[in-house]
Formats: sequence, C-alpha cells, structure tokens
Amino acid sequence: MTLSIQPEEQRSVTVRAPAKINLHLGVGRPTSDGFHPLDTVFQAVGLYDDVRASDGDGSVTVETASYLPLGVLPDHADNIVSHAARLLAATAAEGTELPPADLLVEKRIPVAGGMAGGSADAAATLVALDRLWDLDTSDEVLLDLGGRLGSDVPFSLLGGTAHGTGRGELLQALPDGHTWWWVVVPSPEGLSTPSVYRRFDEMFPDAPESPASSHAVLSALSSRVPDRLAAALHNDLEAPALDLRPELGDLIARGEADGALRGMVSGSGPTVVFLCENGDHARALADGLQDDDLPVVLVANGPVSGAHVL
Repeated sequence: MTLSIQPEEQRSVTVRAPAKINLHLGVGRPTSDGFHPLDTVFQAVGLYDDVRASDGDGSVTVETASYLPLGVLPDHADNIVSHAARLLAATAAEGTELPPADLLVEKRIPVAGGMAGGSADAAATLVALDRLWDLDTSDEVLLDLGGRLGSDVPFSLLGGTAHGTGRGELLQALPDGHTWWWVVVPSPEGLSTPSVYRRFDEMFPDAPESPASSHAVLSALSSRVPDRLAAALHNDLEAPALDLRPELGDLIARGEADGALRGMVSGSGPTVVFLCENGDHARALADGLQDDDLPVVLVANGPVSGAHVL
C-alpha cells in the first residue's frame, strides 16, 4: 500500500484599506525639523486597495485597476509595502522565526492622487501580516508603526472620520453618523506630495506657524447638512496644486457648474472630489462628467471602516 502525503494548505489573509479625503487641511509654516504642522479632518471613503499576505518566498506583486497607470510601486526593496513588512517583523519577540510571505497588492485608489493610496497599502500590509504570522500586535503598537511609515498610515488603520494634528498622525476619532457622497475624478498623471508642499512654501512664505482651524468643518459634520459641509471644506494645498496643474481648476469649475455642492482638490492632488447631496445626485453628476476627456469618474461614500480583514 502506498501512502500519499497531502501538501499543507497555503494560508492567506486579505485586508482591505480605504482611500481618504481631507475635509479640512490647514497647513502651517514648516518647523525646524522641516515638517509642516497640520490641522486636518480625514474621512475614509469607499475606494479601496486590498493586500493579500500568503505563505511564500517573500515576493511582492501589484495588480492595478484598468484606470491606474502601470509601475505604481517602486521595486521590491524600496516600496512602502516592503518597508511595512520589515518594520512589523522587527517587533516580533527575539528568537521568533517568521516565515517568508508573499504580498499581492490590488490597487484601485488613485496613485499619487492625494487619497493616501500608499498609506492604505502600508496599513493593510501591517494588519495582513500580523494575522498571517499570529503576532497579535496591539492596536496601539500598530498605530505607532503606521506613524513611522507615514503620516497618513495611522488614519488608514483607523478609518471613519477623524481629527488629525501634528503631521496628521495624532488622531482623535469623530462621531459621524451621516453618509456623505462624493464623486472622485482621478488624473492619469500623479502629483508629487513633496513638490506641492515646496510650492506651498514658495507661494506662502509668511504662512502662520499654526495651521488654519478645522472648527467650521467639525461643526458642519455635526449638523449632517451637506450644504453646510460644502461651505466649510478647506484645503491649503489646493492653491499650490492648482498652480502646478491649472487644468484642475477648470475641472472644479465644470463640476460645480454641473451641480456639485462643492469641488476641491483632494489632499495634495491631483485627484478632484465633488461633494453631492446624496447617492442619486452623485451618480447623476458622475454620468454627466464622464466623457472622452474624463473617462474615469468614480462614486464613493463615507465614512467607511479602516483596514479590516475580509
């Protein structure tokens, strides 16, 4: 009699992490360490990247939605997903042997678009590998690791709606029981966040030390009235982004002329987002905007959960 030995089933964990919109982004003059102090309000919206961690040999593979450009991550050694994996592994107890893991990144969040797609990938990687390796890392430690990877990573872990200070990594979750609807128009060409901040410094050399307060947005959120939120939306990086990419201003004007409550650049851009009254309004606006010049127009709502296992 011949005994057959079945191969051990490959384990895998898939984690989904959302894009973000800055409802308010107040930027202060850079401090001595070169960073800009921020007063910001994040909202996680229903556009997602997924990361699947599985037993393997340590490879990183990226699959992108058809509307995203190719080559969206640097090489294996330098991308934020690999940095997240190495940082998490370094927290394991001394003597713990962690098996190599393959990472598959499925990208749908606009790349270099001001929606924290890279941060979402890092957050999803931390959670996926933590579960695959059975590390049982505390939320507090994961948030600390996220902050070391990038200012937006802690929010990608947290999700929902949150007030951020410092460089955006010091977070306070906000109650937000309303569903807000957005039309999202990505650009085929990304915009470097450092270049936008440099242009901000050139345009506003006398920017105040303390960033503009988010009080108006916080009040509008509590009202649950879309028109009030539209009037309160604020982004100090919009002016430098428009200076670098003037065509984005034309897009904002077109969307508002077509009925959006308000259009603005998302974060450092170049993605443009439009706040709408409700889901039907958002879908109608998206249909009206989509044409040969704007082949990709997305609809998303928020707030949604942060990085979570599927």
